[in-house]
Amino acid sequence: MSLIQLNLQGIRNLAPVDMAPSPQVNLIHGANGSGKTSLLEGIHILGMGRSFRTRQLKHAIQADAPHMTLYGRLSGDPEVALGLRRLRAERELELRLRGQKGVRLAELVDAMPLQLINPDAFRLLEGSPAGRREFMDWGVFHVKHEFLDAWKRARRAVKHRNALLRRGRITDAEMSVWEQELSESGERMDRLRHTWFSAFLPVFEETLARLIGVDSLGLRYARGWDVKRSLAEVLKAGRESDQQMGFTQQGPQRADLRIRVGKQPAIEVLSRGQQKLVVSALKLAQGRLLESSVGRRCIYLIDDLPAELDAKHRALFCELLEQMQCQMFITSVDPDVLSRIWQAPTRLKMFHVKQDDQGIGRLSVDG
Repeated sequence: MSLIQLNLQGIRNLAPVDMAPSPQVNLIHGANGSGKTSLLEGIHILGMGRSFRTRQLKHAIQADAPHMTLYGRLSGDPEVALGLRRLRAERELELRLRGQKGVRLAELVDAMPLQLINPDAFRLLEGSPAGRREFMDWGVFHVKHEFLDAWKRARRAVKHRNALLRRGRITDAEMSVWEQELSESGERMDRLRHTWFSAFLPVFEETLARLIGVDSLGLRYARGWDVKRSLAEVLKAGRESDQQMGFTQQGPQRADLRIRVGKQPAIEVLSRGQQKLVVSALKLAQGRLLESSVGRRCIYLIDDLPAELDAKHRALFCELLEQMQCQMFITSVDPDVLSRIWQAPTRLKMFHVKQDDQGIGRLSVDG
């Protein structure tokens, strides 16, 4: 699956984009601030319904534009059309998929699996557990669609239990309703996460070994509560402590992927270049597992691939991407760094983003 048509209007500093991408490598180059990352952002918003640069999507809309309109067409039999429109004055997204209005965001996310590798990806190592949970849950969702229902139920139960904890006076009957809901959905989430992790770990280890050797690097799944007790027991026993804190301290909402070198967090041991390769291995392993599990390929958005990597590791990274035969959109300031690294018969297209006198980035095809 790959994008065969991409239209972006009203995003950041980009002039309207009408693009027929390569099914494999799309190299986007231009000066800093020209709009390269904005193009990746547009694809990300189209496939995820949110930006990786701002929490408020209205800030991604071009300064003088009343809205942004994004459209893509995916290869397949039949082809899949998807679209997104966001008015500056409204919070709601207008989504379309296969010509139908009123689709859920989860359907859009499922239609176009995306993986992003950019400077913020380092948060998988240095950030809070929330980012690693999101990474893990993306993988579980795409191979086990029933996960979404369990995730929604657990989130709702945590919200209501926390409200009761903060209220002060709690009856056993009120609390038991939401603890039962949370324990059932949380245990279900844990089973699905654990199954995914058991399949993911060997793929990650093999992917990492092809990029870099890191002695004693380990990846472990922590479910978010005592492994020796059921979630129902933990929640009941923890009521008093949770009430003092004002929130539910254990449960699936506290799960994590722990990445260590020996006994130390990986972020405290690895160089910046090693960190990028570990994060890249995590992201590439997601795509490899998705293909082996359900026969679908990710689209990769890679912002400033050469950064932090020497020539040897750039070549290893690109070689692995080629072998995956996935579609990728890669930005770089210097096109020569990456344009000659690909092997035949990999299909490469190069696009240049250049600012005009008004500061608007205009996309053109090289060659």
